[in-house]
Amino acid sequence: MGRGPADVRTYVIGDAIFVRLKGLLTPAERQLAHSEEGKTLIKNHRRELVEASRPVLESAIEEITGSKVVSLYTDISTETGERIIVMTMADDVSKWLT
Repeated sequence: MGRGPADVRTYVIGDAIFVRLKGLLTPAERQLAHSEEGKTLIKNHRRELVEASRPVLESAIEEITGSKVVSLYTDISTETGERIIVMTMADDVSKWLT
């Protein structure tokens, strides 16, 4: 896409990791978001990008935390340009923060 989000926050609670990315939409996507068809295109394209990079993302998270990713959920708001990613882990991963 050419650039990253404006802000990224990560929260770890027990066996769950929450990632909040702000300012994610490109100028072209913001224009597309004015129509329902455009919103659908953005969501589908962004979903495909996450699915394509999912093995690399899960591998990195597993290497960092020492725990297996059980599930990954994500959605993007075409109104705010914010994406939320939630990963559930096989173990309590809050210990890697200390």
